Amino acid sequence: MVVDKTDLKILSILQEDSKAKMKDIAASIGMTITPVYERIKKLERNGILEKYTIQVNPKSLGYHLVAYCSVTLKEHSQKNLRLFEDGVQALQQVLECNHMSGSFDYLLKVVVKDMEEYQLFISNHLAALDNIGQVQSYFVMKSIKEKTFSCGDVIPSNR
Repeated sequence: MVVDKTDLKILSILQEDSKAKMKDIAASIGMTITPVYERIKKLERNGILEKYTIQVNPKSLGYHLVAYCSVTLKEHSQKNLRLFEDGVQALQQVLECNHMSGSFDYLLKVVVKDMEEYQLFISNHLAALDNIGQVQSYFVMKSIKEKTFSCGDVIPSNR
């Protein structure tokens, strides 16, 4: 699917306010409601618009510790990679898990209330997964920039 400037404007508006009303979106881009509705449905059908969500501030709920945790596996068979990835899916403290190139296999973003809860997470949950070889923790002292992918920053190609 080709995404044009109008689609990007719609996506940008929805990223700012996922509860934006169809008539407000249409008015802000100079269109009527029906074509805007059809464009949004097309973006959803093509997997460009995946879901509507809100962003919660973890600190406001008492979750003050953010850690990045590098994980190296003992063995790298397809089965072991899949088992680790399936196991991580069940860990609620893990917000992100990325398979990496370089000196370790996975990088996890973990959010917990405090250091004690992080220690319990490592010993009771992460260490319970099979095939863990090494874990290295990095603690966020101050977040300088946090951002999700934004359609407002996308410049459409001329292709």
